[in-house]
Amino acid sequence: MQYDVEKPEDYLSALEKDWRKELLLEIRSILLGSGELSESISYKMLGYSDDEGTLFHLNAQKNYVALYLGDINKVDPSGELLKGIDCGKGCVRFKKSTKIGDTKVADFISLAITKWKNGEDVGC
Repeated sequence: MQYDVEKPEDYLSALEKDWRKELLLEIRSILLGSGELSESISYKMLGYSDDEGTLFHLNAQKNYVALYLGDINKVDPSGELLKGIDCGKGCVRFKKSTKIGDTKVADFISLAITKWKNGEDVGC
């Protein structure tokens, strides 16, 4: 789903108050908790960036919450950090049944940020 907004606060206000908003807020908290990234609107979704550019995008879709990163296999080649979560090449899909606390998503995000800051390629 796309939200035609200009600020992250407007994006959050536009979300329906359901399980997707709850999951998105949990993931958002992890992203902002790193202290490494700033939040903005990019491609009509939440974007997380530093001086080098945007690393993550976060968006509430109809049936899941999506965390986008160029190539997740460059961050987690073994798949251990995202085990049990529906993933595409550059998308991690969190469904209604996903319990963020039972995953290693925070470790995945931390590792992606570290690799990004060290100049490693995590893009497509």
